[in-house]
Amino acid sequence: MKKWTVILEIFLKEGIFDPQGKTVKNALHNLGFGEVEDVRIGKVLKIEILGENKEEVLDRVRKMSEIFLVNPVTEDFSIRVEE
Repeated sequence: MKKWTVILEIFLKEGIFDPQGKTVKNALHNLGFGEVEDVRIGKVLKIEILGENKEEVLDRVRKMSEIFLVNPVTEDFSIRVEE
C-alpha cells in the first residue's frame, strides 16, 4: 500500500456568521488593507493515510469527514491529494 497525504479544508458555510473572520477583516482594514472584502476562518487537516489508489483514499477521507470531522449543518469541506 502507498502512503498518501490528503489536505482537508473546512470552512463555515456561506451565510453562517464568522466572528473570527470579521475580526481579522476589521483588523486588516485598521492596518491599511482596505481592499480586503471578506475573510473566512477555517481549519486545515493534513492526513497521512494508506491506500491502494487515489480514488480509494478520497472516498475514505470523504467518509471520515461526513461521519466525524465536519459538521454538515454549518460547514463545507474540500479534499485534495498531494501528489
